[in-house]
Amino acid sequence: MDILVLNSGSSSLKYQYLNSQTGEVYGKGLIERIGISGSNIEHKKGDRKVVIERNLPSHKEAVKLLFEVLTHEDYGIIKNIDDIKAIGHRIVHGGSIINPRLVDDEALEILEDAIRFAPLHNPGAIQGIKGVEEVAPGKPNVICVDTGFHATIPAENALYAIPYEYYEKDAIKRYGAHGTSHKYITLKVAEKLGKKPEEVNVITCHLGNGASITAVKNGQSYDTSMGLTPLEGLVMGTRSGDIDPAVVFNIGKQYNLSYDEMDTLLNKKSGLLGVSGVSSDFRDVLLASQEGNERAKLALDMFINRAKKYVGSYYALLERVDAIAFAGGIGENSDYAREHILEGLENLGIKVDVEANKGARDEKEISAEDSKVKVFIIPTNEELMIARETQNIVENL
Repeated sequence: MDILVLNSGSSSLKYQYLNSQTGEVYGKGLIERIGISGSNIEHKKGDRKVVIERNLPSHKEAVKLLFEVLTHEDYGIIKNIDDIKAIGHRIVHGGSIINPRLVDDEALEILEDAIRFAPLHNPGAIQGIKGVEEVAPGKPNVICVDTGFHATIPAENALYAIPYEYYEKDAIKRYGAHGTSHKYITLKVAEKLGKKPEEVNVITCHLGNGASITAVKNGQSYDTSMGLTPLEGLVMGTRSGDIDPAVVFNIGKQYNLSYDEMDTLLNKKSGLLGVSGVSSDFRDVLLASQEGNERAKLALDMFINRAKKYVGSYYALLERVDAIAFAGGIGENSDYAREHILEGLENLGIKVDVEANKGARDEKEISAEDSKVKVFIIPTNEELMIARETQNIVENL
């Protein structure tokens, strides 16, 4: 089935038009700087790339431009809108929505309420959905929520040790993120091990500018590093990850910072960027470290050690681990990160083949022959996952 997959960010809209069965990508692109001067679309069809600049004050206008490009007689990829069988939307935070579902008024209302948990992402996604409904009325729109995969996390891992009433009244708990990626990785690992998903225990590491690690027990999310929001957990590009909550009170009072200013500090000025003072990009920080920058080296060590702690703690929770899998921009491309995160875990039966890992980028096993736990690189494919889940919904209409 030919599916259009949309992934809306706060000021961007990524898209792919692909076949859900074969995974063939007919075309893809990125619309950037929505609501900002200099907005544009970069559209790719095969080896051809087209860039169009246009004022796009909102995601609705961005969607209109997207469909204009998709149907263009020269560089378009469809003859008309009827070629598209359905549209799948990636949603960062689904609130109470767990499974993929058709868009209706109730679903939109739930997503509106979940804006408090994902204020940067959900508004753009909602606008994107409404834009599609205007441009392509009657087409099935399916929402696939990143938080859905983590709905299986048991209460002892999902809840925070705060008064229980905040969970009951305000649904404050661990929702996690990157669920679509973690699910895809889990399915691919099970396939590689020749087992059913419900038979495998996996530690999935989605490492990028935003990063999370998930303990997958019997094919289901059992615990994950991100929490109520994507701020908790690992050291990330610009996010602090785990900190003592009193840091917020201390810095906020000391410098008279508002809640919004503290939110900006922890989400956009911390992590690799805040510690290194160099960049939020792992590659830049690694290069600076190799050139002797001590703060860059410190930032890398913090990133590695935090990830190592999560892998070790999840090993303890799962009791038996069949595999560890790396995905995301850093997980797929950095042999340094993979090697050093798993370095020293030989007593747990985890051993990387340094030579196999060196320079590896594609799907590959990188565990040593005597490693009791398999280690894989699994390039994630969230768009294909969303396309297949969209197909499953549409076929059952």
